[in-house]
Amino acid sequence: MFTIGDFARHGRVSVRMLRHYDATGLLRPARVDPATGYRHYAASQLSRLNRIIALKELGFTLQQVRDIVDEKVDAGELRGMLRLRRAELEDTVATANARLVQVEARLRAIESEGHMPTHDVVLKSVPSVRVAELTATAASYEPEDISPVIGPLYDELFRRLEAAGITPTGPGIATYEDVPDGDDRVLVHAAVQVSAPLQNGDVHVHDLPPLAQAATLVHHGSMDAVLPTAQTLTHWIDTHGYHPSGYPRELTLECPENPDAWVTELQTPVTRFSPAGA
Repeated sequence: MFTIGDFARHGRVSVRMLRHYDATGLLRPARVDPATGYRHYAASQLSRLNRIIALKELGFTLQQVRDIVDEKVDAGELRGMLRLRRAELEDTVATANARLVQVEARLRAIESEGHMPTHDVVLKSVPSVRVAELTATAASYEPEDISPVIGPLYDELFRRLEAAGITPTGPGIATYEDVPDGDDRVLVHAAVQVSAPLQNGDVHVHDLPPLAQAATLVHHGSMDAVLPTAQTLTHWIDTHGYHPSGYPRELTLECPENPDAWVTELQTPVTRFSPAGA
């Protein structure tokens, strides 16, 4: 038998919590000394305690925990419930990490205002290129809306190309445009250069039009952290008397397994700004 303090240490809970479980009838002591009122617990009660804690972590109320424990949920069912909770927590952590990346990118953009070098911006023409493409819709231009769409879209694109016997011959090119009805949604186009006949079946093969003039800047690293680079390009366009004349493109130059080692060229079609009445 163990004193309440010893049992709390072995069960990794507080004495206060054990007293509460006793008061609510969820976990009674194995024995209470009639003279002193001291509670004593048996090692076999750790199993019930573990189930109580696990079910609480799953979000069940104490009454629900009591009902489940008293009905003797077996270990297999409990493992399944815990796996579900683990998956939910992992999803929460992944979402929080993605938001942290965006906060850091926004902070870098703020800190670099007026300090980011723009001499690496190149103004050039971009020739027409034949691509295989799939399109999907994202809720907005925010990274947390784009990332869950563009990745699976490329996975599906390469799966379909392999099934069709089409081998990519060049880099990936991602483009984005507003949906026609004018709300916040975005059409996401995942494309890759190919040498194949024009077609509009499982994979849309077409020719991307040339860009007569595009302001371009190379971004190094994950696209989740592209904001400072993209805004540097935006400032260059504005300060050099240009304005966007179409939707931007992202040309993947290097795409190793580690996203931090990605190299992507940002391409924004531009024309010279002409004041009204000029």
